[in-house]
Amino acid sequence: MKWLAVIVIALAALLAGPRAEATTTCTITGITTLAFGPVDPTSGTVDGTATIDYSCTYSGGLLGGLYGVYLTGCIGLAPDDLGNVSPRTAINGNGDRMQYQLYKDSPRSNVWGPIGNATYTPLTFQVTFTILSNPQTRTGSVTVYGRVPAGQSTLSSGTYSGTLAGGLNANGLAYRYNEVLLSLGTYPASCQSGGGGGASGAGPSSTVTASVSNLCTLATASDLNFGSVPGLLRTNSDQTSLLRMTCTNRAAYQVGLDNGQNASGTTRRMTSGGGFVNYELYRDTQRTLRWGESLNVDTATGTGSGAEQTLTVYGRVPVQSAVGAGEYSDVVTVTVTY
Repeated sequence: MKWLAVIVIALAALLAGPRAEATTTCTITGITTLAFGPVDPTSGTVDGTATIDYSCTYSGGLLGGLYGVYLTGCIGLAPDDLGNVSPRTAINGNGDRMQYQLYKDSPRSNVWGPIGNATYTPLTFQVTFTILSNPQTRTGSVTVYGRVPAGQSTLSSGTYSGTLAGGLNANGLAYRYNEVLLSLGTYPASCQSGGGGGASGAGPSSTVTASVSNLCTLATASDLNFGSVPGLLRTNSDQTSLLRMTCTNRAAYQVGLDNGQNASGTTRRMTSGGGFVNYELYRDTQRTLRWGESLNVDTATGTGSGAEQTLTVYGRVPVQSAVGAGEYSDVVTVTVTY
């Protein structure tokens, strides 16, 4: 009975929690860059991913092989430079901020926050160290799911970048663990409570990048219809048409109109069979500024806003010699340079 009591007492001592010679540690070993790549501000969402690597080590001392460890850890991701978590932002050389978000799941529904944030929680993971092996190291990787949301039409061109800082309440890691004889135990309730031991520490900083290029899209070019014009052509006939286009914010553009398919030199002409009617296109209501296609000479110029813009084409059939009755037409090509 005395020997039994000694054995029971010894086992009770072994079960009594972490031993002085045992150590359990976890660290973040690396975070890759989250590179979203090209973003079109007028289009849909853009997704990207990054990888976080971590390593946990158990060294149990002389009797370490008899013990198992149950560890609950959390990996947090930092807010942006403004302290925002949802959404975070990256910035370009013009000071424009592109919104993006980081998620813990592939459907991108659970925002990934820093440790200690009750609204946007960190990612939880668990590690087990088994008996009969000492020391032991467990490594793992988790995926960061990023998304640039749509609806940011006012973004200008440039390279966008953001830094997520390393730190306990930034890119950091916290963990708690139970070290138990013969692996007869359970995981701590969380990475910051429960268990017989634990720690926390800063991870490395990480980078988020994206790019926006200048882009112009011509949505519509309405027909310029002069209507029914008297065949004697003794007075000017004026009409207008519209060009609708969208260009990246701050993108300088030039819109050129060629001379059409029936021009004689630089004189635009509509045709009907073998007959011709001269006409001209202008950039101003007074019809003094001819609209051509020579860059920096006779094109229409402007700067994009990220929203649709409308340009008016001012057309005129000038006084000229009478022509035969018929339907006269021409095709003019629109070129947008940006």
